[in-house]
Amino acid sequence: MFERFTEGARDVVTDAVGHAGRTGAATVTEEHLLLALFERQGTRASFALAALGLAGRRTSVEDALRDARRRGGLSKAETEALAGLGIDVDEIVARVEETHGEGALRVAVKPGRTRWSKHRPFAPGAKAALVRSLRIAQGRGDRVIGDEHLLLALTARPGVVSEVLADHGATYAAVERAMFGEEEGCGGVTGAGGVRAG
Repeated sequence: MFERFTEGARDVVTDAVGHAGRTGAATVTEEHLLLALFERQGTRASFALAALGLAGRRTSVEDALRDARRRGGLSKAETEALAGLGIDVDEIVARVEETHGEGALRVAVKPGRTRWSKHRPFAPGAKAALVRSLRIAQGRGDRVIGDEHLLLALTARPGVVSEVLADHGATYAAVERAMFGEEEGCGGVTGAGGVRAG
């Protein structure tokens, strides 16, 4: 599958591995893929992020992701579902952190995996996002997988990353309109000088 990735999409994957290594994460996650997408310039995904106002709100996105990690990786939807059962996740987090220190519920880094490695494994969610990007590209009739397909895949997979994106206005439909709207008669994203991205 990787041979079908554009150079830009390969760069996203490589940068995601770098993010994981710099933070000491045991695996490359969907979050790392998203953060790598934020660093792209001049691509369909970067134009979509800018058009939806996310390029200037990266700090807000990172804060929301950090909050989810603090809750042990639970999304807001999962937190609300537990609240419906009478379980106050914020209270539990506060009590655990009071006893064990801030960030106690974060997923621990495996011992011996703190050094940067180009061979850091991908978490199941990140692997599934890569596979979904292939399916999205195939569904659109595209021969290659670009960073735009990776961004769409991240919005389509249930979980923290898609929830954070949606909370910031980047749903699958909104991202698709921002990137491909012109092709479908809706006024797509253009780059400098009116040149279409991608």
